[in-house]
Amino acid sequence: MECRETRELGVRERKERRAIGVAVAAVLLLRSVALAAEGSSATAFVVPPELRPQVNFWRDVFATYSERQVVIHDTERLDRIYGVLDFRSSPDGEGTPLRQVMRARVEEEIERIRAQLYRLHQMGPHPTELTAEEQRIWKMFEPDPDPQKLLKATAEDRIRDQAGLRERFARGIEAGHRYFPEMERIFRSEGVPPEVTRLTLVESCFNVHAYSKVGAAGIWQFMPATGRRFMRIDDVVDERRDPIESTRAAARFLRENYERLGSWPLAINAYNHGPAGLARAVNELGTRDIVSIIQDYRGPAFKFASRNFYPEFLAALEVERNHRRYFGPLRLERPVPTDSVRLARPVGISTAAACAGVDVGVIAELNPSLSGSIVYGKRPIPSGFPLRMPAEATSRFEREYAAVAATAVAKGRSSASRRAGVAPAKKPIVHRVRRGQTLDAIARHYGSTVGRILQHNKIRNARVREGQVLRIPTG
Repeated sequence: MECRETRELGVRERKERRAIGVAVAAVLLLRSVALAAEGSSATAFVVPPELRPQVNFWRDVFATYSERQVVIHDTERLDRIYGVLDFRSSPDGEGTPLRQVMRARVEEEIERIRAQLYRLHQMGPHPTELTAEEQRIWKMFEPDPDPQKLLKATAEDRIRDQAGLRERFARGIEAGHRYFPEMERIFRSEGVPPEVTRLTLVESCFNVHAYSKVGAAGIWQFMPATGRRFMRIDDVVDERRDPIESTRAAARFLRENYERLGSWPLAINAYNHGPAGLARAVNELGTRDIVSIIQDYRGPAFKFASRNFYPEFLAALEVERNHRRYFGPLRLERPVPTDSVRLARPVGISTAAACAGVDVGVIAELNPSLSGSIVYGKRPIPSGFPLRMPAEATSRFEREYAAVAATAVAKGRSSASRRAGVAPAKKPIVHRVRRGQTLDAIARHYGSTVGRILQHNKIRNARVREGQVLRIPTG
């Protein structure tokens, strides 16, 4: 009897131990998943020593050099800086624009440096009677045993100029902090390290209105073809311009890259070079090590931008984490509590703003994916659109919107535009200029033109300042 009780007790103990073991394993599994989602933050994005010169270069571009300073450097070794042209004291002038003056001076300086390198090459392995500048350049190349090193450095793709980004980067950090908490939450939910949200500082300096010459848009700079895989992009709604919606798309895209390539550094680099291109690099070199790929891969499209994309991300992460050290106190924007209401039927933006009890400009700012034709009152916000508004306005909007919808149904004989609450706006939209905004971006956002805004506000200078109030003509 005693023996059986002992055996039963032993069975119970084994069952309890197994249950505890299962519980511990579950906790460890959840922890491992969390670490994967965090990208093992403590170690995932440590700067490899081999990439430190590149990271330091981009750190200085982001945090030290002004937009009116231009660095002339070697593209193979970014620690070889030939000089920095400083235009900070140059006036804008009323004749030739400063940008053109800077461009001409930079091209002249590049040719001068190329001539110096060629002269040093011709002087052989033991040059004499060098100027101070020539001595400095010679010492940069001296450790390289290649006798053709200086001649190779004169190649067209070896001397490059890079303007500083200090002012734009600081503004990007300020603007980004309005969205970073929600963006990090989205990335964690998709299993992407939250630190990767700072890739937006590399892509666009977190300029919500960014639009490239080749058609990339928004803080994540999605091209239309890639963006349409994850977002709505048409002449009514372009979700690339919405920081939150585009972040959801970026998280899914990055997660796809990671599942295909097997590492976050490769997934990040693939955001620039494409996952197929990075897969070719992995297959060709037989390694997933990002350092080896950056240093050794010579694919036809894997040029300067691709080789430096991951180092730029590491530099951006370093600068943003330590922004006080680099910029002093910044005016970080605070998150704005918002809610989204999915529209059951189309509604004009003026009607939507009235239902929420806010200005049209508030609705336009919180819903940057809406086209200019909608913001300008020419067409309604489409049904099914998740309209974002201040959280405190949600209850009022739902109540007023339901009343408008009921009235529209009762007036079934009304035209489609009246059912949607669309009518030519009589009053101008009031817009307060935010930091970093340009008049061109504001005009494009509201579907207007710079000329009309200048004329309506009776101003001559197309430059606007933060806090300036503009009346945007409508109708």
